[in-house]
Amino acid sequence: MKITTPNKLFATVLLVISVMTLPAFADVPTGYYNTLNGKSGQALKNAIHELTKVRTVHDYSSLWFYFRETDCMKNDHSRVWDMYSNKTYYFTSNGTGATSGMNKEHSLPKSWWGGYNESQGYYAYTDLNHLYPSDGDANMAKNNYPLGEVSTVKFDNGVSKTGNPVAGQGGGSSIVFEPANEYKGDFARTYFYMAACYQDYTWKYKYMYTEDNWLTLTPWSIDLLLRWAREDPVSDKEITRNEAVYKCQNNRNPFIDNPELMEYIWGDRYGDVFNVGNTEPTDDLPPEIITPTNDMVFDLGQVALGKSTSITIPVKGHNLTNNVNLMLYRYEYQMFELPVTSIDRATANSESGYPLTVTYKPTELGLHRARLVFSDGGFVGSFGISLMAECLEVPTLSTPVVLDPLEVTNSGYTAVWEPATEEVDYFIVNRTIYDENHNIIDSEMFATDDANQTSMTFTDRKHHEIHTYTVQSYRLGYTSEPSRVITIDVTGVSDIQADLPMAFIPGEGYVLIKCGTPLKNVRIYNTSGQLVASLPEVTNDTELYLPMGIYILTTSSNRIPAKLIIR
Repeated sequence: MKITTPNKLFATVLLVISVMTLPAFADVPTGYYNTLNGKSGQALKNAIHELTKVRTVHDYSSLWFYFRETDCMKNDHSRVWDMYSNKTYYFTSNGTGATSGMNKEHSLPKSWWGGYNESQGYYAYTDLNHLYPSDGDANMAKNNYPLGEVSTVKFDNGVSKTGNPVAGQGGGSSIVFEPANEYKGDFARTYFYMAACYQDYTWKYKYMYTEDNWLTLTPWSIDLLLRWAREDPVSDKEITRNEAVYKCQNNRNPFIDNPELMEYIWGDRYGDVFNVGNTEPTDDLPPEIITPTNDMVFDLGQVALGKSTSITIPVKGHNLTNNVNLMLYRYEYQMFELPVTSIDRATANSESGYPLTVTYKPTELGLHRARLVFSDGGFVGSFGISLMAECLEVPTLSTPVVLDPLEVTNSGYTAVWEPATEEVDYFIVNRTIYDENHNIIDSEMFATDDANQTSMTFTDRKHHEIHTYTVQSYRLGYTSEPSRVITIDVTGVSDIQADLPMAFIPGEGYVLIKCGTPLKNVRIYNTSGQLVASLPEVTNDTELYLPMGIYILTTSSNRIPAKLIIR
Protein backbone atom coordinates (compact mmCIF):
# COMPACT_ATOMS: atom_id res chain seq x y z
CA MET A 1 0.00 0.00 0.00
CA LYS A 2 1.30 3.44 -0.91
CA ILE A 3 0.94 6.53 1.24
CA THR A 4 1.79 9.97 -0.06
CA THR A 5 2.43 12.41 2.74
CA PRO A 6 2.52 16.20 2.77
CA ASN A 7 5.55 18.42 2.61
CA LYS A 8 6.45 20.55 5.59
CA LEU A 9 6.21 24.31 5.67
CA PHE A 10 9.67 25.80 5.52
CA ALA A 11 10.98 26.87 8.88
CA THR A 12 14.04 28.93 8.10
CA VAL A 13 12.59 32.19 6.94
CA LEU A 14 10.59 34.84 8.74
CA LEU A 15 7.31 35.26 6.93
CA VAL A 16 5.69 38.64 7.17
CA ILE A 17 2.05 37.70 7.11
CA SER A 18 -0.57 40.37 6.89
CA VAL A 19 -3.44 39.40 9.17
CA MET A 20 -6.72 40.04 7.42
CA THR A 21 -9.10 42.49 9.02
CA LEU A 22 -12.47 40.95 8.30
CA PRO A 23 -15.95 42.32 8.86
CA ALA A 24 -18.31 40.81 11.38
CA PHE A 25 -20.65 39.72 8.56
CA ALA A 26 -20.37 37.28 5.71
CA ASP A 27 -18.87 38.82 2.59
CA VAL A 28 -20.27 36.12 0.29
CA PRO A 29 -19.53 36.63 -3.41
CA THR A 30 -22.64 37.52 -5.39
CA GLY A 31 -24.27 34.39 -6.77
CA TYR A 32 -22.03 31.99 -4.82
CA TYR A 33 -25.02 30.00 -3.53
CA ASN A 34 -27.34 30.35 -6.53
CA THR A 35 -26.95 26.64 -7.40
CA LEU A 36 -28.82 25.78 -4.18
CA ASN A 37 -31.91 27.77 -5.09
CA GLY A 38 -35.13 25.89 -5.81
CA LYS A 39 -33.89 22.62 -4.34
CA SER A 40 -35.01 20.57 -1.37
CA GLY A 41 -34.14 17.41 0.51
CA GLN A 42 -31.56 15.15 -1.10
CA ALA A 43 -31.19 17.37 -4.17
CA LEU A 44 -30.31 20.31 -1.92
CA LYS A 45 -27.71 18.31 -0.01
CA ASN A 46 -26.23 17.06 -3.29
CA ALA A 47 -25.95 20.66 -4.51
CA ILE A 48 -24.06 21.60 -1.33
CA HIS A 49 -21.75 18.64 -1.91
CA GLU A 50 -20.98 19.75 -5.48
CA LEU A 51 -20.40 23.34 -4.39
CA THR A 52 -18.14 22.68 -1.41
CA LYS A 53 -16.01 19.82 -2.75
CA VAL A 54 -14.23 22.12 -5.23
CA ARG A 55 -11.39 23.80 -3.35
CA THR A 56 -7.64 24.26 -3.13
CA VAL A 57 -6.03 21.33 -1.32
CA HIS A 58 -3.05 22.30 0.81
CA ASP A 59 -0.22 20.28 2.33
CA TYR A 60 -0.99 19.03 5.83
CA SER A 61 2.27 20.36 7.21
CA SER A 62 1.66 23.85 5.79
CA LEU A 63 -1.54 24.27 7.80
CA TRP A 64 0.13 26.36 10.53
CA PHE A 65 0.77 28.97 7.86
CA TYR A 66 -2.99 29.14 7.27
CA PHE A 67 -3.98 28.74 10.94
CA ARG A 68 -2.23 32.06 11.47
CA GLU A 69 -4.92 33.55 9.23
CA THR A 70 -7.91 31.48 10.36
CA ASP A 71 -7.41 30.94 14.10
CA CYS A 72 -5.84 34.03 15.67
CA MET A 73 -7.48 35.86 18.54
CA LYS A 74 -9.51 38.89 17.54
CA ASN A 75 -7.50 41.38 19.61
CA ASP A 76 -4.14 39.60 19.55
CA HIS A 77 -3.18 38.21 16.15
CA SER A 78 -0.07 36.52 17.54
CA ARG A 79 -2.13 34.35 19.90
CA VAL A 80 -3.81 31.07 18.94
CA TRP A 81 -7.57 30.83 19.40
CA ASP A 82 -7.89 27.38 20.98
CA MET A 83 -11.42 25.95 21.24
CA TYR A 84 -10.16 22.97 23.25
CA SER A 85 -8.53 24.54 26.33
CA ASN A 86 -8.05 27.76 28.29
CA LYS A 87 -4.27 27.63 27.96
CA THR A 88 -2.43 30.44 26.19
CA TYR A 89 -0.47 29.61 23.03
CA TYR A 90 1.25 31.86 20.49
CA PHE A 91 2.16 31.42 16.85
CA THR A 92 5.88 31.11 16.18
CA SER A 93 7.40 34.10 14.42
CA ASN A 94 8.55 32.05 11.41
CA GLY A 95 5.05 30.77 10.67
CA THR A 96 5.84 27.08 11.19
CA GLY A 97 3.67 26.37 14.21
CA ALA A 98 2.80 27.50 17.71
CA THR A 99 4.42 27.36 21.12
CA SER A 100 5.00 23.84 22.41
CA GLY A 101 1.92 21.82 23.27
CA MET A 102 -0.31 22.56 20.27
CA ASN A 103 -1.59 20.02 17.71
CA LYS A 104 -3.43 20.21 14.40
CA GLU A 105 -6.74 18.65 15.34
CA HIS A 106 -9.24 16.99 13.01
CA SER A 107 -12.46 17.94 14.78
CA LEU A 108 -14.04 15.05 12.90
CA PRO A 109 -11.52 12.26 13.62
CA LYS A 110 -9.55 11.17 10.58
CA SER A 111 -9.79 7.53 11.66
CA TRP A 112 -13.55 7.65 10.96
CA TRP A 113 -12.87 7.60 7.22
CA GLY A 114 -9.31 6.21 7.29
CA GLY A 115 -7.31 9.45 7.00
CA TYR A 116 -5.23 9.82 3.89
CA ASN A 117 -5.66 7.14 1.21
CA GLU A 118 -5.13 6.82 -2.52
CA SER A 119 -8.77 7.31 -3.57
CA GLN A 120 -9.65 10.21 -1.25
CA GLY A 121 -6.30 11.96 -1.17
CA TYR A 122 -5.83 14.93 1.12
CA TYR A 123 -9.31 16.39 0.71
CA ALA A 124 -10.89 15.78 4.13
CA TYR A 125 -7.46 15.22 5.65
CA THR A 126 -6.42 18.87 5.13
CA ASP A 127 -9.78 20.66 4.97
CA LEU A 128 -9.51 23.79 7.12
CA ASN A 129 -13.26 23.79 7.60
CA HIS A 130 -12.84 21.05 10.21
CA LEU A 131 -9.19 21.40 11.23
CA TYR A 132 -8.38 23.54 14.25
CA PRO A 133 -5.31 24.18 16.42
CA SER A 134 -5.74 22.32 19.70
CA ASP A 135 -4.05 21.92 23.06
CA GLY A 136 -2.17 18.62 22.88
CA ASP A 137 -3.53 17.21 26.15
CA ALA A 138 -7.11 17.97 25.15
CA ASN A 139 -6.50 16.50 21.71
CA MET A 140 -5.19 13.29 23.27
CA ALA A 141 -8.16 13.08 25.63
CA LYS A 142 -10.59 13.69 22.75
CA ASN A 143 -9.03 10.78 20.82
CA ASN A 144 -11.45 9.60 18.11
CA TYR A 145 -14.54 9.81 20.31
CA PRO A 146 -17.84 11.12 18.94
CA LEU A 147 -19.44 14.35 20.10
CA GLY A 148 -21.88 14.05 22.95
CA GLU A 149 -22.90 15.16 26.40
CA VAL A 150 -20.95 13.72 29.30
CA SER A 151 -22.66 12.09 32.27
CA THR A 152 -19.62 10.71 34.11
CA VAL A 153 -16.51 12.86 33.62
CA LYS A 154 -13.13 11.26 32.87
CA PHE A 155 -11.32 14.39 31.60
CA ASP A 156 -12.19 18.05 32.18
CA ASN A 157 -9.88 21.03 31.59
CA GLY A 158 -12.58 23.66 32.02
CA VAL A 159 -13.30 23.86 28.27
CA SER A 160 -13.32 20.29 26.95
CA LYS A 161 -14.73 17.20 28.64
CA THR A 162 -14.71 13.49 27.90
CA GLY A 163 -16.56 10.74 29.68
CA ASN A 164 -19.49 8.36 29.53
CA PRO A 165 -22.37 9.70 27.45
CA VAL A 166 -25.90 10.44 28.58
CA ALA A 167 -28.45 7.83 27.58
CA GLY A 168 -29.11 7.57 23.85
CA GLN A 169 -25.84 9.18 22.74
CA GLY A 170 -22.44 7.88 21.64
CA GLY A 171 -23.50 5.65 18.76
CA GLY A 172 -21.93 2.64 20.46
CA SER A 173 -18.93 4.45 21.93
CA SER A 174 -18.61 4.31 25.72
CA ILE A 175 -16.81 7.71 25.72
CA VAL A 176 -17.86 11.01 24.11
CA PHE A 177 -16.24 14.44 23.71
CA GLU A 178 -18.16 17.50 24.89
CA PRO A 179 -16.90 21.00 23.96
CA ALA A 180 -17.67 24.16 25.90
CA ASN A 181 -21.19 25.58 25.45
CA GLU A 182 -19.82 28.59 23.54
CA TYR A 183 -18.35 26.27 20.87
CA LYS A 184 -21.06 23.61 20.57
CA GLY A 185 -22.67 25.40 17.63
CA ASP A 186 -19.24 25.75 15.96
CA PHE A 187 -18.72 21.99 16.13
CA ALA A 188 -22.29 21.26 15.00
CA ARG A 189 -21.99 23.43 11.88
CA THR A 190 -18.58 21.88 11.18
CA TYR A 191 -20.11 18.40 11.31
CA PHE A 192 -23.00 19.48 9.04
CA TYR A 193 -20.44 20.74 6.52
CA MET A 194 -18.51 17.45 6.64
CA ALA A 195 -21.72 15.43 6.24
CA ALA A 196 -22.47 17.26 2.99
CA CYS A 197 -19.01 17.89 1.53
CA TYR A 198 -17.86 14.29 2.10
CA GLN A 199 -21.16 12.47 1.79
CA ASP A 200 -19.57 10.10 -0.75
CA TYR A 201 -17.02 8.75 1.77
CA THR A 202 -17.15 5.28 3.26
CA TRP A 203 -17.17 5.64 7.03
CA LYS A 204 -15.03 3.15 8.92
CA TYR A 205 -16.43 4.18 12.32
CA LYS A 206 -20.14 4.87 12.29
CA TYR A 207 -20.66 6.56 15.63
CA MET A 208 -22.25 9.59 13.94
CA TYR A 209 -21.77 9.16 10.17
CA THR A 210 -23.02 6.47 7.82
CA GLU A 211 -23.28 5.91 4.06
CA ASP A 212 -26.49 3.90 4.52
CA ASN A 213 -28.73 6.88 3.72
CA TRP A 214 -28.41 10.25 2.00
CA LEU A 215 -28.65 12.15 5.29
CA THR A 216 -25.17 10.80 6.18
CA LEU A 217 -25.76 11.53 9.89
CA THR A 218 -27.32 9.00 12.28
CA PRO A 219 -30.62 9.89 14.01
CA TRP A 220 -29.17 10.51 17.49
CA SER A 221 -26.41 12.74 16.08
CA ILE A 222 -28.91 14.77 14.03
CA ASP A 223 -30.90 15.50 17.18
CA LEU A 224 -27.76 16.49 19.10
CA LEU A 225 -26.22 18.69 16.39
CA LEU A 226 -29.47 20.51 15.62
CA ARG A 227 -29.97 21.29 19.30
CA TRP A 228 -26.39 22.52 19.74
CA ALA A 229 -26.60 24.68 16.61
CA ARG A 230 -29.89 26.23 17.71
CA GLU A 231 -28.70 26.91 21.26
CA ASP A 232 -25.35 28.38 20.11
CA PRO A 233 -26.03 30.56 17.02
CA VAL A 234 -23.36 31.63 14.54
CA SER A 235 -20.80 33.89 16.21
CA ASP A 236 -18.54 36.64 14.88
CA LYS A 237 -15.66 34.20 15.34
CA GLU A 238 -17.24 31.69 12.94
CA ILE A 239 -18.04 34.36 10.36
CA THR A 240 -14.51 35.76 10.48
CA ARG A 241 -12.97 32.30 10.27
CA ASN A 242 -15.23 31.29 7.38
CA GLU A 243 -14.02 34.33 5.42
CA ALA A 244 -10.40 33.48 6.20
CA VAL A 245 -10.83 29.84 5.16
CA TYR A 246 -12.40 31.01 1.89
CA LYS A 247 -9.36 33.17 1.19
CA CYS A 248 -7.08 30.19 1.95
CA GLN A 249 -8.78 27.32 0.14
CA ASN A 250 -11.55 28.87 -2.00
CA ASN A 251 -14.63 27.26 -0.47
CA ARG A 252 -17.00 28.15 2.36
CA ASN A 253 -19.10 26.48 5.03
CA PRO A 254 -22.70 27.08 3.85
CA PHE A 255 -24.09 26.34 7.32
CA ILE A 256 -22.29 29.42 8.66
CA ASP A 257 -23.32 31.72 5.82
CA ASN A 258 -26.90 30.32 5.85
CA PRO A 259 -27.57 28.91 9.35
CA GLU A 260 -31.16 28.02 8.46
CA LEU A 261 -29.89 25.60 5.80
CA MET A 262 -29.56 22.81 8.37
CA GLU A 263 -33.32 22.94 8.98
CA TYR A 264 -34.06 22.27 5.29
CA ILE A 265 -32.02 19.06 5.30
CA TRP A 266 -32.21 17.63 8.83
CA GLY A 267 -34.56 19.88 10.79
CA ASP A 268 -37.99 21.50 11.00
CA ARG A 269 -38.11 22.60 7.34
CA TYR A 270 -37.16 19.20 5.92
CA GLY A 271 -38.62 18.89 2.42
CA ASP A 272 -39.19 22.63 1.91
CA VAL A 273 -37.68 24.36 -1.11
CA PHE A 274 -34.64 26.44 -0.21
CA ASN A 275 -33.77 29.84 -1.68
CA VAL A 276 -30.74 31.70 -0.39
CA GLY A 277 -31.34 35.22 0.86
CA ASN A 278 -28.94 36.68 -1.70
CA THR A 279 -30.67 35.73 -4.96
CA GLU A 280 -29.34 38.66 -6.93
CA PRO A 281 -29.00 37.57 -10.57
CA THR A 282 -25.49 37.40 -11.93
CA ASP A 283 -26.31 37.70 -15.63
CA ASP A 284 -26.14 41.50 -15.52
CA LEU A 285 -22.89 41.66 -13.53
CA PRO A 286 -19.62 42.57 -15.26
CA PRO A 287 -17.08 39.81 -16.05
CA GLU A 288 -15.31 38.73 -12.88
CA ILE A 289 -13.10 36.01 -11.37
CA ILE A 290 -14.71 34.83 -8.11
CA THR A 291 -11.88 32.54 -7.01
CA PRO A 292 -9.03 32.92 -6.43
CA THR A 293 -9.07 36.45 -5.07
CA ASN A 294 -6.41 39.11 -5.48
CA ASP A 295 -3.24 38.75 -3.38
CA MET A 296 -4.05 35.31 -2.01
CA VAL A 297 -0.90 33.53 -0.79
CA PHE A 298 -0.31 29.84 -1.49
CA ASP A 299 2.46 28.00 0.30
CA LEU A 300 3.53 24.80 -1.46
CA GLY A 301 5.72 23.80 1.48
CA GLN A 302 9.14 22.17 1.44
CA VAL A 303 10.49 19.57 -0.97
CA ALA A 304 13.83 17.84 -1.29
CA LEU A 305 16.00 18.50 -4.30
CA GLY A 306 14.89 16.15 -7.07
CA LYS A 307 11.27 16.05 -5.87
CA SER A 308 8.27 18.18 -6.83
CA THR A 309 4.92 19.11 -5.33
CA SER A 310 1.66 20.53 -6.69
CA ILE A 311 -1.51 22.24 -5.60
CA THR A 312 -4.75 22.68 -7.52
CA ILE A 313 -6.45 26.07 -7.48
CA PRO A 314 -10.06 26.23 -8.72
CA VAL A 315 -10.47 29.19 -11.10
CA LYS A 316 -14.13 30.21 -11.15
CA GLY A 317 -15.80 33.27 -12.64
CA HIS A 318 -19.05 34.57 -14.05
CA ASN A 319 -19.91 36.36 -17.28
CA LEU A 320 -16.34 36.04 -18.62
CA THR A 321 -16.40 37.03 -22.28
CA ASN A 322 -12.84 36.03 -23.19
CA ASN A 323 -10.42 33.31 -22.22
CA VAL A 324 -8.41 33.98 -19.06
CA ASN A 325 -4.68 34.44 -19.66
CA LEU A 326 -2.12 33.14 -17.13
CA MET A 327 1.46 34.24 -16.57
CA LEU A 328 4.16 33.40 -14.03
CA TYR A 329 6.63 36.17 -13.37
CA ARG A 330 8.92 37.89 -10.80
CA TYR A 331 11.31 36.36 -8.32
CA GLU A 332 12.14 32.68 -9.04
CA TYR A 333 9.12 32.07 -11.28
CA GLN A 334 11.05 29.51 -13.36
CA MET A 335 10.83 27.07 -10.42
CA PHE A 336 7.05 26.90 -10.89
CA GLU A 337 5.12 25.36 -13.79
CA LEU A 338 1.60 25.68 -15.23
CA PRO A 339 -0.04 23.12 -17.56
CA VAL A 340 -1.69 25.85 -19.68
CA THR A 341 -1.24 29.52 -20.51
CA SER A 342 -4.96 30.29 -20.80
CA ILE A 343 -8.29 28.96 -19.52
CA ASP A 344 -11.37 28.59 -21.71
CA ARG A 345 -13.99 31.12 -20.60
CA ALA A 346 -16.85 28.58 -20.71
CA THR A 347 -14.98 26.26 -18.34
CA ALA A 348 -14.13 29.11 -15.97
CA ASN A 349 -17.79 30.24 -16.01
CA SER A 350 -19.05 26.75 -15.12
CA GLU A 351 -20.20 25.74 -11.62
CA SER A 352 -17.02 23.80 -10.85
CA GLY A 353 -14.62 26.14 -12.67
CA TYR A 354 -11.23 25.08 -14.00
CA PRO A 355 -8.85 23.09 -11.75
CA LEU A 356 -5.54 24.86 -12.32
CA THR A 357 -2.55 22.80 -11.20
CA VAL A 358 0.54 24.69 -10.09
CA THR A 359 3.71 22.59 -9.76
CA TYR A 360 6.85 23.48 -7.84
CA LYS A 361 9.81 21.67 -9.42
CA PRO A 362 12.99 23.28 -8.08
CA THR A 363 16.39 22.85 -9.69
CA GLU A 364 18.40 24.39 -6.85
CA LEU A 365 18.27 24.75 -3.09
CA GLY A 366 16.66 27.77 -1.49
CA LEU A 367 13.48 29.71 -0.85
CA HIS A 368 11.53 30.47 -4.03
CA ARG A 369 8.62 32.77 -4.84
CA ALA A 370 6.56 33.81 -7.84
CA ARG A 371 3.50 35.78 -8.87
CA LEU A 372 0.72 34.20 -10.90
CA VAL A 373 -1.19 36.85 -12.88
CA PHE A 374 -4.70 36.54 -14.36
CA SER A 375 -5.72 38.90 -17.15
CA ASP A 376 -8.28 39.60 -19.90
CA GLY A 377 -11.35 37.32 -19.56
CA GLY A 378 -13.30 40.45 -20.40
CA PHE A 379 -12.68 42.05 -17.00
CA VAL A 380 -10.78 45.29 -16.54
CA GLY A 381 -7.09 45.12 -15.66
CA SER A 382 -5.43 42.13 -14.04
CA PHE A 383 -4.81 40.62 -10.59
CA GLY A 384 -2.33 38.23 -9.09
CA ILE A 385 -1.70 35.68 -6.36
CA SER A 386 1.57 34.81 -4.60
CA LEU A 387 3.30 31.42 -4.62
CA MET A 388 6.06 30.32 -2.27
CA ALA A 389 7.99 27.13 -1.54
CA GLU A 390 11.42 25.93 -0.41
CA CYS A 391 13.89 23.33 -1.69
CA LEU A 392 16.12 21.51 0.81
CA GLU A 393 18.79 18.83 0.76
CA VAL A 394 17.74 15.18 0.53
CA PRO A 395 17.28 14.03 4.16
CA THR A 396 19.12 11.20 5.91
CA LEU A 397 16.72 9.19 8.06
CA SER A 398 17.51 6.71 10.82
CA THR A 399 15.42 3.61 11.47
CA PRO A 400 12.98 4.32 14.33
CA VAL A 401 13.49 2.44 17.60
CA VAL A 402 10.19 0.86 18.67
CA LEU A 403 9.47 -0.04 22.29
CA ASP A 404 7.20 -2.70 23.71
CA PRO A 405 3.51 -1.81 23.27
CA LEU A 406 1.64 -0.42 26.26
CA GLU A 407 -1.88 -0.94 27.60
CA VAL A 408 -2.37 -4.21 25.73
CA THR A 409 -5.95 -5.40 26.24
CA ASN A 410 -8.39 -7.64 24.42
CA SER A 411 -9.63 -4.60 22.48
CA GLY A 412 -6.55 -2.45 21.89
CA TYR A 413 -2.98 -1.39 22.56
CA THR A 414 -0.64 1.57 22.23
CA ALA A 415 2.32 1.46 19.85
CA VAL A 416 5.31 3.35 21.27
CA TRP A 417 8.65 4.41 19.78
CA GLU A 418 11.55 6.68 20.63
CA PRO A 419 11.79 10.28 19.31
CA ALA A 420 13.72 10.79 16.09
CA THR A 421 17.39 11.70 16.31
CA GLU A 422 17.10 14.01 13.28
CA GLU A 423 14.44 16.33 11.89
CA VAL A 424 11.40 14.49 10.54
CA ASP A 425 7.96 15.60 9.44
CA TYR A 426 6.12 12.78 11.16
CA PHE A 427 6.02 9.00 11.64
CA ILE A 428 4.12 6.29 9.78
CA VAL A 429 2.79 3.19 11.53
CA ASN A 430 2.37 0.24 9.14
CA ARG A 431 -0.12 -2.21 10.62
CA THR A 432 -1.21 -5.67 9.42
CA ILE A 433 -4.05 -7.66 10.97
CA TYR A 434 -4.20 -11.48 10.70
CA ASP A 435 -6.80 -14.01 11.75
CA GLU A 436 -5.88 -16.90 14.04
CA ASN A 437 -4.80 -18.92 10.98
CA HIS A 438 -2.37 -16.17 9.94
CA ASN A 439 -4.45 -15.04 6.95
CA ILE A 440 -4.23 -11.29 6.31
CA ILE A 441 -7.44 -9.45 7.18
CA ASP A 442 -6.30 -5.87 6.63
CA SER A 443 -3.19 -3.78 6.00
CA GLU A 444 -3.12 -0.04 6.69
CA MET A 445 -0.76 2.90 7.15
CA PHE A 446 -1.34 5.62 9.74
CA ALA A 447 0.50 8.96 9.85
CA THR A 448 1.04 10.84 13.11
CA ASP A 449 -0.03 14.47 13.39
CA ASP A 450 3.58 15.64 13.69
CA ALA A 451 7.11 14.64 14.68
CA ASN A 452 6.40 15.12 18.39
CA GLN A 453 3.94 12.24 18.49
CA THR A 454 5.75 9.06 19.56
CA SER A 455 2.80 6.78 20.25
CA MET A 456 -0.40 5.69 18.59
CA THR A 457 -3.35 4.01 20.29
CA PHE A 458 -5.51 1.41 18.53
CA THR A 459 -8.90 0.48 19.97
CA ASP A 460 -10.21 -1.83 17.23
CA ARG A 461 -8.52 -5.11 18.15
CA LYS A 462 -10.83 -8.12 18.05
CA HIS A 463 -10.67 -11.45 19.81
CA HIS A 464 -8.36 -14.02 18.14
CA GLU A 465 -6.74 -11.39 15.89
CA ILE A 466 -2.96 -11.13 15.52
CA HIS A 467 -1.61 -7.62 14.91
CA THR A 468 1.85 -6.68 13.65
CA TYR A 469 3.27 -3.24 13.05
CA THR A 470 6.42 -1.37 12.12
CA VAL A 471 7.24 2.34 12.35
CA GLN A 472 8.95 4.57 9.76
CA SER A 473 9.91 8.23 9.85
CA TYR A 474 9.01 10.56 6.98
CA ARG A 475 10.69 13.71 5.72
CA LEU A 476 10.28 15.65 2.45
CA GLY A 477 8.91 12.72 0.47
CA TYR A 478 11.39 10.16 1.83
CA THR A 479 10.79 7.38 4.36
CA SER A 480 13.25 5.58 6.61
CA GLU A 481 13.76 1.84 6.74
CA PRO A 482 10.98 0.18 8.77
CA SER A 483 11.61 -0.64 12.41
CA ARG A 484 11.66 -4.15 13.82
CA VAL A 485 8.29 -5.91 13.65
CA ILE A 486 6.16 -5.91 16.78
CA THR A 487 3.68 -8.78 16.99
CA ILE A 488 0.67 -8.87 19.29
CA ASP A 489 -1.05 -12.26 19.27
CA VAL A 490 -4.21 -13.41 21.02
CA THR A 491 -2.45 -13.42 24.41
CA GLY A 492 -0.90 -9.99 24.00
CA VAL A 493 2.54 -11.54 23.39
CA SER A 494 5.12 -10.27 20.92
CA ASP A 495 8.28 -11.75 19.42
CA ILE A 496 7.82 -15.35 20.66
CA GLN A 497 10.09 -17.69 18.69
CA ALA A 498 11.05 -20.99 20.42
CA ASP A 499 10.67 -23.05 23.60
CA LEU A 500 13.33 -23.45 26.33
CA PRO A 501 12.95 -25.17 29.73
CA MET A 502 11.10 -23.01 32.24
CA ALA A 503 9.29 -23.87 35.48
CA PHE A 504 7.81 -22.05 38.49
CA ILE A 505 7.64 -22.78 42.20
CA PRO A 506 4.91 -20.71 43.90
CA GLY A 507 5.47 -19.04 47.28
CA GLU A 508 3.62 -16.60 49.52
CA GLY A 509 3.36 -13.46 47.35
CA TYR A 510 6.08 -14.51 44.96
CA VAL A 511 7.03 -17.15 42.41
CA LEU A 512 10.47 -18.75 42.01
CA ILE A 513 11.63 -19.15 38.39
CA LYS A 514 13.63 -22.25 37.43
CA CYS A 515 15.27 -22.18 33.99
CA GLY A 516 18.18 -23.93 32.25
CA THR A 517 19.45 -20.75 30.54
CA PRO A 518 18.70 -17.05 31.14
CA LEU A 519 15.31 -15.94 29.84
CA LYS A 520 15.41 -12.79 27.71
CA ASN A 521 12.82 -10.04 27.39
CA VAL A 522 10.47 -11.24 30.14
CA ARG A 523 7.07 -9.59 30.21
CA ILE A 524 4.24 -10.11 32.65
CA TYR A 525 0.61 -9.31 31.83
CA ASN A 526 -2.51 -9.33 33.95
CA THR A 527 -5.63 -11.15 32.81
CA SER A 528 -6.83 -8.01 31.01
CA GLY A 529 -3.74 -8.17 28.80
CA GLN A 530 -2.11 -5.13 30.40
CA LEU A 531 1.66 -5.12 30.77
CA VAL A 532 2.51 -4.91 34.48
CA ALA A 533 6.26 -5.71 34.43
CA SER A 534 9.06 -5.92 31.87
CA LEU A 535 12.50 -7.40 32.63
CA PRO A 536 15.40 -7.55 30.15
CA GLU A 537 16.61 -10.88 31.60
CA VAL A 538 15.67 -13.42 34.28
CA THR A 539 18.09 -16.10 35.51
CA ASN A 540 17.63 -19.34 37.44
CA ASP A 541 16.18 -18.96 40.98
CA THR A 542 14.92 -15.44 40.35
CA GLU A 543 12.06 -14.50 42.68
CA LEU A 544 9.24 -12.37 41.25
CA TYR A 545 7.09 -10.49 43.77
CA LEU A 546 3.62 -9.48 42.56
CA PRO A 547 0.28 -8.63 44.16
CA MET A 548 -2.15 -11.50 44.58
CA GLY A 549 -3.71 -12.46 41.26
CA ILE A 550 -3.34 -14.39 38.03
CA TYR A 551 -0.67 -13.39 35.49
CA ILE A 552 0.68 -14.43 32.09
CA LEU A 553 4.49 -14.52 31.71
CA THR A 554 6.17 -14.45 28.29
CA THR A 555 9.75 -14.43 27.06
CA SER A 556 11.44 -13.97 23.70
CA SER A 557 12.50 -17.65 23.73
CA ASN A 558 9.22 -19.34 24.69
CA ARG A 559 6.49 -19.81 22.16
CA ILE A 560 3.83 -20.70 24.76
CA PRO A 561 3.20 -18.20 27.61
CA ALA A 562 3.10 -19.42 31.19
CA LYS A 563 0.32 -18.86 33.70
CA LEU A 564 1.31 -17.58 37.15
CA ILE A 565 -0.90 -17.64 40.23
CA ILE A 566 0.21 -15.42 43.11
CA ARG A 567 -1.56 -16.22 46.39
